Amino acid sequence: MTLTALPLTPEAPMAGDSAIRRNPLHGTWPENTYAGVLSFMRRNYTRDLTGADLVVSGIPLDLATTFRPGARLGPASVRAASVQLSELKPFPWGFDPFETLAVVDAGDCWFDAHNPLTIPEAIRQHARRILASGARMLTLGGDHYITYPLLQAHAEKWGVPLSLIHFDAHCDTWPDDSPDSLNHGTMFYKAVKEGLIDPARSVQIGIRTWNDDFMGMQVIDAPTVHRLGTVAVLQQVLDIVGDRPTYLTFDIDCLDPAHAPGTGTPVAGGLSSAQALEIVRGMTPVHLVGMDVVEVSPPFDQSDITALAAAHIAADLICVLAAQKGAVRP
Repeated sequence: MTLTALPLTPEAPMAGDSAIRRNPLHGTWPENTYAGVLSFMRRNYTRDLTGADLVVSGIPLDLATTFRPGARLGPASVRAASVQLSELKPFPWGFDPFETLAVVDAGDCWFDAHNPLTIPEAIRQHARRILASGARMLTLGGDHYITYPLLQAHAEKWGVPLSLIHFDAHCDTWPDDSPDSLNHGTMFYKAVKEGLIDPARSVQIGIRTWNDDFMGMQVIDAPTVHRLGTVAVLQQVLDIVGDRPTYLTFDIDCLDPAHAPGTGTPVAGGLSSAQALEIVRGMTPVHLVGMDVVEVSPPFDQSDITALAAAHIAADLICVLAAQKGAVRP
């Protein structure tokens, strides 16, 4: 069932290429899933943020990876995987989130990859411009380093410290006292040290690598998720973050490599797509001020498994925000 009864004919004035032809920000047009201008879920592809509640953008960076590269191609692959999600009402929500929530795709953050030390400030400025519009951000990575400058910009906007909900195989709190390093395994060490996040009111889900010092972060590792189940885990997460302003970051390698082979540092024993989506869908009580989905590496993907998982997670995060704004399941 499509979201609209408009006829699918070449003459239909409101069908096809809605990413560049749609006048209002709300609503959904008929599209051919295999053709047309790509944006995330066919939202307006524009730098005009007027009236937007949420801005999707990409940060195509993989200079901070420690193993396999390719995450710079992640934003494009997640956008391409999202096309089918724009055609049907999302499951299990049963509503069109874009009737309630004005969402645009602002394209990708531009930075000079040949001058790496300029990249963090380019990302911060990208985020500051979007946040200054009054919209929230849903960012597609790119490697996980991007969350660090994004957190800096969000902390400026919302006040510090934020709570963090962090889905990952890795804790990313390994020591790093270099102010200029680009490392996708040390961002939250720096974030805690700088007071950007409150570790006591933050939670990491799906962890399955060891660190002698988790920096006070509350850890619900992957075996615990498997043992307790998603309902109990979700309640723990809600209890930890409460009603505090919260940033949510989802590293796709939180999923087991069977569910997300296309990532830079895969680790066996992770969450299934079903487990992760069930937890994400329960985030409606959380005061989400920013979100990202990172570490999709298309060169290592199979049949777009990883990109599809990332697109579904991002789509569910949009539905969470729509539900918070008043969208109701039938």
